[in-house]
Amino acid sequence: MPEGTPATAGLVEKDLKYVWHSMASYSSVSQPMIVTGGEGSWIVDSEGNRYLDAMSGLWCVNVGYGRKELADAAYEQMMNLAYYPLTQSHLPGIRLAEKLNEWLEGEYVIFFSNSGSEANEVAFKIARQYQQQIGQSGRFKFISRYRAYHGNSMGALSATGQAQRKYKYEPLSAGFLHVAPPDSYRRPAGQTVEQFNLLCAQAIEDTIVWEGVESVAGVIMEPVITGGGIIVPDRAYLDKVQEICNKHGVLLIIDEVICGFGRSGRKFGHQNFGMKPDIVTMAKGLTSGYLPLSATAVRKEIYDSFKDVSDEYGHLRHVNTFGGNPTSCALALRNLEVMERESLVDRARVLGERLEEGMRALSEHPLVGDIRGFGFLLGVELVADKETKEPASLDTVKTIIGQCKARGLIIGKNGDTVAGFNNVLTFSPPLSSTDEDLDFILSTFCEVMKLHL
Repeated sequence: MPEGTPATAGLVEKDLKYVWHSMASYSSVSQPMIVTGGEGSWIVDSEGNRYLDAMSGLWCVNVGYGRKELADAAYEQMMNLAYYPLTQSHLPGIRLAEKLNEWLEGEYVIFFSNSGSEANEVAFKIARQYQQQIGQSGRFKFISRYRAYHGNSMGALSATGQAQRKYKYEPLSAGFLHVAPPDSYRRPAGQTVEQFNLLCAQAIEDTIVWEGVESVAGVIMEPVITGGGIIVPDRAYLDKVQEICNKHGVLLIIDEVICGFGRSGRKFGHQNFGMKPDIVTMAKGLTSGYLPLSATAVRKEIYDSFKDVSDEYGHLRHVNTFGGNPTSCALALRNLEVMERESLVDRARVLGERLEEGMRALSEHPLVGDIRGFGFLLGVELVADKETKEPASLDTVKTIIGQCKARGLIIGKNGDTVAGFNNVLTFSPPLSSTDEDLDFILSTFCEVMKLHL
């Protein structure tokens, strides 16, 4: 960051004194960028520099920055009823729950929270209690994948398969197991993508059997592993996982925190694969990051098991002070209206196809091992050696990110995940990005990569 004006220098000094930044060790600069505004896909810092935010903040500003319509929706609701807990009810909560059912194309009951981590915590509680209430009292374990991310709270972090995020916080919650992800790029020689993916799915069933079918409550997964490196499975993998869960009475929890709300080119990522989840968790794009809100959508049949009034502990004894507050729900409704009116789900599919096609020009670059896209979400895995697939060094990754930023482009990476594999550059631009925005992303990134030939 430039040394800046005295006013900016003063802000930086106060920031460094008072603000504890997340992921600070991965900052590509010694001082934080102070963001003062945003419009569309672009943000502005306190120096007046403009950047195209190709990460939508933290994978969440799906409709872009500066939407006055969303601010107005929040203001109008705050002037009418800013807050009331969902121990009772309010109109925005009812209307949003109905709208989410429409988007999910199923029959679900919605529990609102504030973040993706919280949404997953609720899912784990519901799954364990449900299994007990249908007579499966021994089912308490959950199976996840290595490299997957499901949140930072203690239960969600237990489900997360990223050792670097857990280090110094363990021991975490008991009952969370992990299997290898369907990383087709690193599949053994001689296996087709489908064969490899089916073996990865079989590992889930093997774990269920080895642990004891009667002890496993659920499987949690993103349709595509996002923060762990944009790992896109073959359709056969997810078909097999669905079959395994159905066969063994294991609940299938689909984490749509990043893949949901149009990012995949469908309303939800799992809809690309015809999956029928028991529980769906969501956040981020639900409000496009304008206010905190998340949701845990539970299949109606599961919810009905909590209705036994003869059981003193039969109801869900989970409460959230701010989850589903009227203001966030009203804004989320308007956010979904914007997405529908502007056809941003379809737009994401078109933009994603163009982004992946444009990136293919880098396929032969010595640092580019693999390019993986899913809707308007893309990962570029950097390697030190294309033959051995040895991951590129962290210094190389950070240098490329810094060079992009110096040219006005913000991109991301999978950070604090698995030692030696924080080597995937990530792109998740707003779904409202223009054709010119996409051209800027491609031209700038290609320009930077040419520096490394």
